[in-house]
Amino acid sequence: MKPNDSDLAPVTISECIRSNLDKFFDDLEGECAKSVYDMVLSAVERPMLEVVMEKANMNQTIASQMLGINRNTLRKKLQQHGLI
Repeated sequence: MKPNDSDLAPVTISECIRSNLDKFFDDLEGECAKSVYDMVLSAVERPMLEVVMEKANMNQTIASQMLGINRNTLRKKLQQHGLI
């Protein structure tokens, strides 16, 4: 039987990241991890920007306010991720 959405405990973003990092390190099977910080930031930043831009109806001023960052910083990050 498939559980209902109401049966599932809420999962936080932090819990998702922790779970995925645990799996990442398990998958390394003892190999040395490199550039984990940049990997995680990149993996989180792009979908965050995509969702916020969607919720802001592609308005960079509104999106920058939602994110709490300068509009020029947002524009730079959007360019880095190929989103504009």
